[in-house]
Amino acid sequence: MAKKLETIKLVASLEKSGRKTQKSLWFDLAERVDKPSRHNVVVNIEKLDKMAKKHKGKILLVPGKVLSAGELTEKATIVAVDASAGAMEKIKKKGEFIYLVDFAQKADSKNVVMVK
Repeated sequence: MAKKLETIKLVASLEKSGRKTQKSLWFDLAERVDKPSRHNVVVNIEKLDKMAKKHKGKILLVPGKVLSAGELTEKATIVAVDASAGAMEKIKKKGEFIYLVDFAQKADSKNVVMVK
């Protein structure tokens, strides 16, 4: 089965950011996003809340999709490939959501924690 055009563009953008900044984070992300969809990372808000409490002030990066199970009690910036509609509502109440495509164009890897 062929990959979606959005996925191909995202992988190219991540690799470009990796070449530009010489950071392995971007190449690791490109590799994770390029895997078959059955290996995609799926994270609930509950786990993101625990990570936000542990890593205050850091950007939480999810190389997959965010689902809406749980509540976000800690202020956090979350970067992900996608999020469900319920998850977007919950995140926007307490924090900020950025799509990985937009974040990769900034190529800012400071204060980033990858959620697996």
